[in-house]
Amino acid sequence: MSLTFDHNNPYPSRRSATYANRGMVAASQPQASQAGRDMLAQGGNAIDAAIATAAVLTVVEPSGNGIGGDAFALVWIAEGNDGHGKLHGLNASGHAPKRLTPEAVKAAGHDEMPLHGWTPVTVPGIPAAWAELSKQYGKLDFATLLAPAIRIAREGFPVSPVISQLWQRAEIEFRAKASDPAIAPWLEAFAPEGHAPRPGELHRNEAQARTLEALAESRCESFYRGELAQKIDAFSQATGGYLRADDLADYRPEWVEPISVNYRGYDVWEIPPNGQGMVALMALRMMEGFDVTVRDDPQLLHRQLEAMKLAYTDGHHHITQAEYMRTSVASLLSDEYADTRRRLIGENAIDPEPGQPQAGGTVYLATADSDGNMVSYIQSNYHGFGSGVVVPETGISLQNRGHGFSLEADHVNVLAPGKRTFHTIIPGFLTRGDTALGPFGVMGGFMQPQGHMQVVMNLVDFDLNPQAALDAPRWQWMGGRKIGIEPGYPLHVIREMAARGHQMTMAVDSTAYGRGQIILRDPRSGVYCGGTEPRTDSSIAVF
Repeated sequence: MSLTFDHNNPYPSRRSATYANRGMVAASQPQASQAGRDMLAQGGNAIDAAIATAAVLTVVEPSGNGIGGDAFALVWIAEGNDGHGKLHGLNASGHAPKRLTPEAVKAAGHDEMPLHGWTPVTVPGIPAAWAELSKQYGKLDFATLLAPAIRIAREGFPVSPVISQLWQRAEIEFRAKASDPAIAPWLEAFAPEGHAPRPGELHRNEAQARTLEALAESRCESFYRGELAQKIDAFSQATGGYLRADDLADYRPEWVEPISVNYRGYDVWEIPPNGQGMVALMALRMMEGFDVTVRDDPQLLHRQLEAMKLAYTDGHHHITQAEYMRTSVASLLSDEYADTRRRLIGENAIDPEPGQPQAGGTVYLATADSDGNMVSYIQSNYHGFGSGVVVPETGISLQNRGHGFSLEADHVNVLAPGKRTFHTIIPGFLTRGDTALGPFGVMGGFMQPQGHMQVVMNLVDFDLNPQAALDAPRWQWMGGRKIGIEPGYPLHVIREMAARGHQMTMAVDSTAYGRGQIILRDPRSGVYCGGTEPRTDSSIAVF
């Protein structure tokens, strides 16, 4: 037997649902899950576990998130042991720099927002999210929460197979752009041996370890109003960026009221706009008007596809930062509007148009503790490693979230200084009545609300356990009538979709179909049941 393994798994992998009664952490990397579990063992709560897990993920999964990204969280704070409590929402997405205007972007030669370089960089929200969550609801000292991430960054870690694959793709992309002085430091930070790490190879990032230490010592103040902010400002000015120290200093995360719809007796919760969680809620509202029988029914799949197309088309047309929206969340989620959109779903595929209601490469983790507190948390660079801009000697890889802005003056999501763009990352949460069931999420860009819809229906309509709900094959609307679908759906179902006008493509790479985690709590026993994503290197740690 050679220790140089083939990391392609030739056989379907079977995984059982995981149970625990004192706490649980589900994340896309084993070391991250273990770090969160260790916080529970030290007397911390689900919020402490989420922060520690998230910090480790910036180290071990840089292909999807980093210190320079954004975050959202849904936090259930229990009141007693009966499952009652309150759900809180945190929006830690960043705004566009003051100097970033449509005129400036066009003057730089762009007809639309570019994907890489300084132009799509917005103010990062992840460090502020960690500090705010700890301040409001954490129990342990903040430095304790970041200690595992600091140690792993300094000592190194063996890179997991899926992350190695994504890392190698990024290296090809950024090596071709290394002549840009803003992107050149990426190779030093993430390919120091001359290539992206192979599966099982150790990767160390001493610069990121020092940055995490600075965040731990200052409760993240250094990033926004200290030495790290000055380093970001200096590099931006030296390499043609728009981000400045005053943009960072002005930033604060925002506590928001979560939004929900009731789906067949279960309340499905999301973060309100500027997040795209409302897309999943709109699609579920349409689907509730149909009878659901078995999961592999061609009629059901067709209706799911059509509902998601209509919901997403509305989302892209209407969703932006709440203050800039031209219609209300309530009107988009209303019975009347759901009925109007549902009536457009016939027997064949359509090319959707946005309706007009009455005016009015991400990581996801879930945590739970013995008191019934639970966290649904997501953080992201947006597109893989983000903009490709890495601040020298810090390990800070900056997101490219601004790519989502439009440069069209009449578009609801048009770029404006200080504005938050339409945001793809969305944590989810389930309750029934006034009782918490638990957090769920599926990361992956525009796949996320599609994954949320499918996972919720797997749980509610088909009584699948959390692991089976994640294992089930998924589909993905890819624009127009284009549909991607994973192996596992019966061939006759796929053929009928094609006969109805859907342009079906069988997936050969499941990394584009989302990576999720689920933790659900039995309200009677308090026992947690968890599922973790088979499409990546996921793990559940229990306490």
